[in-house]
Amino acid sequence: MGEVRKLQKKLRQIENLEIKINLTPEERFKISRKAELRSRLAELQLQLSGPQQTLGIVGDGKKEKMKRQVPTLCSGRLIHIEEVCRLTSQGADESTLLIAQIISFTEAEFTSLKASWEKAKFRLRLLQGHSDIVTCVVAVDNLVVSGSRDTTVKVWHVPTATEHKNLGGHTGGVTCLAAPPPEYCKRLAWSLSLSDKERFILSGSVDCYVKIWALSIGQCVKSIYTFNAVTALCFVPEEDGYIITGSDGGKVQAWSWDTFQNCQSVNAHQEAVTSIQSQGPLVFSGSAEGGLSVWENRGSDRDPLRLLHHWNSQVTGCGGEACGRLTLSPRGDRVFLAYGRAWLKILHWRTGTMTRLTNHSSITGVTDCIHQTGGLLIGSCYDLANGESRLNLFSLPQCRYLASLTWPDAPRIICFAAWTTGSGDHRWVTGGQDLIQPWNCRNEYDYEDNDEGGDEGKDSRSAAAEEDAGSGSWLRCALQ
Repeated sequence: MGEVRKLQKKLRQIENLEIKINLTPEERFKISRKAELRSRLAELQLQLSGPQQTLGIVGDGKKEKMKRQVPTLCSGRLIHIEEVCRLTSQGADESTLLIAQIISFTEAEFTSLKASWEKAKFRLRLLQGHSDIVTCVVAVDNLVVSGSRDTTVKVWHVPTATEHKNLGGHTGGVTCLAAPPPEYCKRLAWSLSLSDKERFILSGSVDCYVKIWALSIGQCVKSIYTFNAVTALCFVPEEDGYIITGSDGGKVQAWSWDTFQNCQSVNAHQEAVTSIQSQGPLVFSGSAEGGLSVWENRGSDRDPLRLLHHWNSQVTGCGGEACGRLTLSPRGDRVFLAYGRAWLKILHWRTGTMTRLTNHSSITGVTDCIHQTGGLLIGSCYDLANGESRLNLFSLPQCRYLASLTWPDAPRIICFAAWTTGSGDHRWVTGGQDLIQPWNCRNEYDYEDNDEGGDEGKDSRSAAAEEDAGSGSWLRCALQ
């Protein structure tokens, strides 16, 4: 088991190196050994596993296990749907709030939600154009914007799955993107004598610049030099609006949307800021050392951010990894955290109380990104030992497992964006190694409740959906 742990640690370090913006020759050599180390790990696991053993089960509960994996062939593609049976034992202090939330969400409602996702179908199309890993994605109307380590920002037209514009201007890898709300875009467009329908995107890079791009004309309309490699950013739609950036040295900075001048600089974290998200007037920043800070935006011209709480890695349980990368997603009094482990952490940021949510059954599983959309919590998962990648879906607010989605040769997913169309369809975009993957989800649950035609009506709808798919394929999710 000692050699297994060493191999797992080396593979985890290699995977963290692969998504770094800049690599040394020594780091590139380490990455080149991944296949060799993975093969050796597979051999050892095969030797150590027995007919009555399950290797590497993790989690808070004593009886946590993977229940089943059902392969389903749909439209010529193989999709694995996994159901996790989570039987957790929690102390009364940690589970009081969780129990209250579960009680308010009846079993019948959860069963209906689960059935809805079992009947959902996904069309997967690949967009290729970046020459290096995609580090960040964001959705704006019918456009998807992606940033890459290749220094470019690309704009993709979703309905046609084609590259719309290539925005070149950064001299270093692009690390983060953000989309200001339409009302703030309108104000900036007016000042620049552009159409009031113009949409803007913010990009941050290790070249120390934040650039503001006008999407319709494909031009950079403003550059902000931050004096620090930008590793994270968000837009705060409060008062006049603020751009909040994080640096590779742990600095958090606020910039006025009106003047684009620096309002505040705080040495907030010991290591690189890897994630910044806003929730109303609140700003959440997470860092590579595993710490998390909660700020309140006071809407002032000077020092607008006031620190409310700071929780270090001893509280969050994150940290301790070379080249660590914490990503976060706030929801009310909770913040969902991912830190390259087989589980998700949930921080009750007012009290510092932590709970844990299993996202993979093996200790070789890592979670790179986490996202909320339409009542769903979605976590990516990548298995270091075999290279398998998937998305795990949980219901909100009680975080109950719904389903897992994967496809053949799925790459590691390190960034995610999602939105819903006017007709209620889900669209998801995943970014990772050398590609972006737009998902289109068609959920049939709403109208099937009123369907009295049985399986015959269902089959006719499936055929129509497949004809509508064009060059992509619809993947039917069905838990057996």
